[in-house]
Amino acid sequence: MSLKRSYTVIAPLYDRVIAGATRNARRISLAPLAEVPPGEVLVAGVGTGLDLPHLPSIHTYVGLDLTEAMLRRSLRRAGTHRYHAVLGSALALPFADDRFDHTVLHLILAVVPDPATALSEALRVTRPGGTLFVFDKFLRPGQRAWLRRALTPLSMRIATRMDVVLEEVLAQVPAAVLERDEPALARGWFRRVRLRRV
Repeated sequence: MSLKRSYTVIAPLYDRVIAGATRNARRISLAPLAEVPPGEVLVAGVGTGLDLPHLPSIHTYVGLDLTEAMLRRSLRRAGTHRYHAVLGSALALPFADDRFDHTVLHLILAVVPDPATALSEALRVTRPGGTLFVFDKFLRPGQRAWLRRALTPLSMRIATRMDVVLEEVLAQVPAAVLERDEPALARGWFRRVRLRRV
């Protein structure tokens, strides 16, 4: 099953499974956006819009997702935000270089089949000096995690990968400078990461 099809199918259940467990981690990850000058922010892989309630109203937001079912749900959460939903892939963002001041990548790098390409694309559309806010599940370098690795061929066909090593992704994308990396959930499997485009 393709990611587009699987996320179309799970869209009605997504919030019930994910919302409560990730609410606080999302809020903490996005808090620094309230402290920067107003600008335009890309939310890549916006899904049903679970990040939108935690975003400060000073910015303009563009939410991108692979499925119309998810985007429709995100529009319901937009509230008073200046928000525009765009159908597209995080692996080939339909935006010009350097368009956004900042980019949010919550629960997307471990979903796409090629996280390095997704990160490269996010950097391409983020202006030099802009920040990327990442929240996702990442294995540590050398972490065996044999069960997660064994289940990934199945899990990635349904919803997500469980074998992504952030440090391996960053090694392929030298324009991303790691500024902050802290545990968020599940004893550090989920991490809040802040990157800067150089």
